[in-house]
Amino acid sequence: MKRLRSLAPLALLAALAVLAAGCGSSNDSASSTTTSSQTTTASSSDFKVGLSTDIGGLNDRSFNHLAFVGLQRAEHALGVQTRVVESKSPADYIPNLSALAKQGYNLVIGVGFTEIQAMQAVAKQFPKTHFAIVDVSNADEGHLKNVQGLLFKEQEAGYLAGYAAGLAAKAKGGKAVSSVGGQKQPPVDRYIAGYQAGAKAAFPGVKLINGYSQDFANQAKCKEVALNQIASGSVVVFQVAGGCGLGALDAAKQKSVWGVGVDADQAYLGPHVLTSALKRVDTAVYDSIKDAKDGKFKGGQDTVYGIKDDGVGIGKFSPNAPKGIQATVNTIRQHILDGQIKNIPTTVQ
Repeated sequence: MKRLRSLAPLALLAALAVLAAGCGSSNDSASSTTTSSQTTTASSSDFKVGLSTDIGGLNDRSFNHLAFVGLQRAEHALGVQTRVVESKSPADYIPNLSALAKQGYNLVIGVGFTEIQAMQAVAKQFPKTHFAIVDVSNADEGHLKNVQGLLFKEQEAGYLAGYAAGLAAKAKGGKAVSSVGGQKQPPVDRYIAGYQAGAKAAFPGVKLINGYSQDFANQAKCKEVALNQIASGSVVVFQVAGGCGLGALDAAKQKSVWGVGVDADQAYLGPHVLTSALKRVDTAVYDSIKDAKDGKFKGGQDTVYGIKDDGVGIGKFSPNAPKGIQATVNTIRQHILDGQIKNIPTTVQ
């Protein structure tokens, strides 16, 4: 993860594009801190899409990775040119977003709530460029006409995961479930609030434990928070902290309790992962690219994904999960779809 180099002359960029078309991809170095970026060209389209990750990076196995998956899908299905720049620190957000805009990318996508201020500043500076940002409302960007917000009803996915956690805790004879957030921000808290509500609905007497690592990358920080929660009686740990949260799931494995993944289906980590709360960032990114390429860019508004849009959901269940838990959670999912369960909380208890 490195910082993007300042703009090169247009002639040089054109030459690089031709080179990339022949090689498939290229790594660009940066002027101050050498940034790794991936560029892919497609001769069928001149439409260019740039993606700026948050500091979690593409290898977070979660949020940023899913955005990249959506970008790759658009590259292959729509023939768009793509580029990814990774941010080493929040100080990289403005330079990365600005560089993509200056280089003439038709759509520039920011990944994550932590890019909110950078996106607002850059979008104002480049009013003719289209931008989209995951997890941030256009209203929070000042109702800018060139910015589309990509939002999710994380509380719905959290509720399903929490219901599963409550049932699993009851079956295990435990009395508490917990959650490890990266930072206290709206999308994180929507997940956790839904999780807490679902757990209470499944197991009214369950104790709820919550904590924040203040980090989305350092696994050791999340592991420490999770170990403390487990020591306090938690038998199910829900990670809502991107790459950092992998440490929380490792703590669950180490202490032989259940873990719950986030965003992507993290069942591949092992049978200690009870299930995962899914957020289809890949779908949102792909849809935004397709709309923009088709001349239907939804600037100045938000696109919100919930269970009804197949934008959030529940992942695979562990083969060791308590008998009947998956069927019960599927019934709860249908109740949300039918409107029998509504007004799921978005505020953490």
